[in-house]
Amino acid sequence: MKVFVFDLLPYGEQLEHLREKDGLPYPLPRRHFKPEVAVQTYAEHLDAWEEMDRLGYDGVGFNEHHSSPYGLMNSPNLLAAAAAQRTKNLKLLIYGNLLPLHEPLRLAEELAMLDCLSNGRLISGFARGIPREYQVHNVPLADSRARFEEAYEIVTRAWTEEVFSYEGKFWSYKNVAMWPRPVQRPHPPIWVPIVGSKESIEFAGKHNIVITPGLRSGGLQDDIIRYYAKCLAQNGHKITPDHLSIAINAYVADSKAQAVKENGPYFLYFNRTLFSHGNFTETSMQRATGYSSASSTDYVRQENQKAAENAREDYRNMTLDDVAKAAEKLPWGTPDEVAERIIAAAEHAGASTVQVSLNRGAMPQEMFLEQIRRFARDVLPRLQAHTVTRVRAIEEATA
Repeated sequence: MKVFVFDLLPYGEQLEHLREKDGLPYPLPRRHFKPEVAVQTYAEHLDAWEEMDRLGYDGVGFNEHHSSPYGLMNSPNLLAAAAAQRTKNLKLLIYGNLLPLHEPLRLAEELAMLDCLSNGRLISGFARGIPREYQVHNVPLADSRARFEEAYEIVTRAWTEEVFSYEGKFWSYKNVAMWPRPVQRPHPPIWVPIVGSKESIEFAGKHNIVITPGLRSGGLQDDIIRYYAKCLAQNGHKITPDHLSIAINAYVADSKAQAVKENGPYFLYFNRTLFSHGNFTETSMQRATGYSSASSTDYVRQENQKAAENAREDYRNMTLDDVAKAAEKLPWGTPDEVAERIIAAAEHAGASTVQVSLNRGAMPQEMFLEQIRRFARDVLPRLQAHTVTRVRAIEEATA
């Protein structure tokens, strides 16, 4: 099993004191930003990634978000370029560049540079992004999917064709021969995160792309995997554990109670204050803007429709008691419990890769580094020694 650490890189000072009824004010004015905090945040996370490389993790994950302390990776490519020079073995998972928002040929060029800078360690994640990002960049939400698919074709053709031309609705190019080219042939691996929309699953199935199904384990994740397997099969592909990478929040401690006591406040801060800052997550609202289609969750079983709704209030109204209850099902606690729960989740989904989140809520650097080291010492070897051989979610559905 491959183990990545997915790092949101939240602004390194908690802003809970600014929280209003519906969360942090949006937009969050300049007066609340401290340059010295940002400088320290970047330096600390670069140190953390270097430590992950030294300790034998398989990769580190970056992401793209804008105008929020939720994460300071406005350009994941810049962060990955810095990480490429501080690490030797870590895969660099950019999860992902938001294709609908940027000029795709420039992205293709930057990603090719990154693959060269890292000597072929890039994994190129492509995502559509959340509604907040479209407000920031003034791109219509209704154009999101069409722009994504057009940009995907441009990037992949730029990487692979000797010379290419393209005439599209949003971008056009003539006689382009890109330099440099990626080290990896025909191009770096491409992964796509799937929150739940049917069309995204169908696109991944058509192009045989690795996915991360859903935000958490559960029935909705099972439904995504099952529909994805169906889409793969319709396009001549068979699902394997290498098609799946699952996201997991973990915390290693001497006991479950200690994990809740230590990590609970940071987990709560992430969910209550950061997660939906300036963003609407509800499927119904996304449909009203044209970001999602009316049939985007038609494949989801009835008992999982509530999970597919993604109501903000489920996050914003969270309490420490809710965190403690959630922790009962999470890989928080002793090394044995953490390892066993992660392996169980990977086996249930049928995923050969896990992306572990160890710092969502701007925890102190010493605490983050301690988690990186303790997880590496007491959990990582067990995970890397384990092999997921089949996609059980599919076998159970067809049994």
